[in-house]
Amino acid sequence: MINNEPYTLALFDTAGQSGFELMRAFSYTNTDVFLVCFSVMSPVSFNNALKIWINEIHHSSSPAPFLLVGTKIDLRTNVAEIELLAKSKQKPITHEQGERAAKQHGAYAYIECSALTQENLKETFDTAILASIKPLKSKRSRIFSCCS
Repeated sequence: MINNEPYTLALFDTAGQSGFELMRAFSYTNTDVFLVCFSVMSPVSFNNALKIWINEIHHSSSPAPFLLVGTKIDLRTNVAEIELLAKSKQKPITHEQGERAAKQHGAYAYIECSALTQENLKETFDTAILASIKPLKSKRSRIFSCCS
């Protein structure tokens, strides 16, 4: 509910494997908002979001806005997970990195959440609803930041 008005979300997780590009492109035409998600604990996931998924949205004919969503923020302070990343000379993606990338790529918003702890989960979906019903005047020129 937003402003005491109920909304229904239908979420579709698209297949990321090669060979599904046409199927994904077909599903993009009726999309109201995209949630481009990545794990803040996976630099590879972050790079794929920026280089593959956002590029694919930009090249589609869909005028729908997109949110860049950092997930698994509960693991950002998990010592074992941080040590695991450090073994491969990597670090978690910071909020600032996500926000900067969202701005550079024209996202409607950058938001972070944790499905495990439910932190910012409602805010993520509320922001998606707002993006779909009240797009920015210049969808890809401003950024709204939530939940830092």
